Amino acid sequence: MFEKGFLSEEVLMVKKPWWWNLKLQGLNLSAPLTVLPTVSCQNTIKILKEKGFDQAPVVDDAGLILGMVTLGNMLSSILAGKIKLSDPVSKVLYKQFRQIRLTDNLGKLSRILETDHFALVVHEQIQYLTDGSAVLKQMVFGVVTAVDLLNFVTGRERRERSMSESTDEM
Repeated sequence: MFEKGFLSEEVLMVKKPWWWNLKLQGLNLSAPLTVLPTVSCQNTIKILKEKGFDQAPVVDDAGLILGMVTLGNMLSSILAGKIKLSDPVSKVLYKQFRQIRLTDNLGKLSRILETDHFALVVHEQIQYLTDGSAVLKQMVFGVVTAVDLLNFVTGRERRERSMSESTDEM
């Protein structure tokens, strides 16, 4: 209902958690791992496994976001015989993903993660072309998951609890 605009955020949550209005930039996301559309599915699987990721943004040489590739999507496509390991990841691009900006709040991220496994964190920049015209480009800043949000929330709560326990002992 909220996603479709039928309910306002205020109606859904009278009292928001302490982290709700904090900006996404507070998560300290690591640098994104991206792959080109020409990389084979086999190499992409190897890279994702080595780096411990389930998904990666696929970008062209200029950094333009083409889509996402996920281990799950590659696996199901390979098992169904739709693609071969030697095929480029461009054949299994996942284009239905949510985007979020660094300036968005964690509440918005939380809402996205209720229905999606991840969100692509993007940063916009204005690029001026030779003819003087300007184009707005989106660049990948990172991929954020529920684990990232959970680690942020529980990490701060653990620190606060240990600090209050140490002051209680004094």
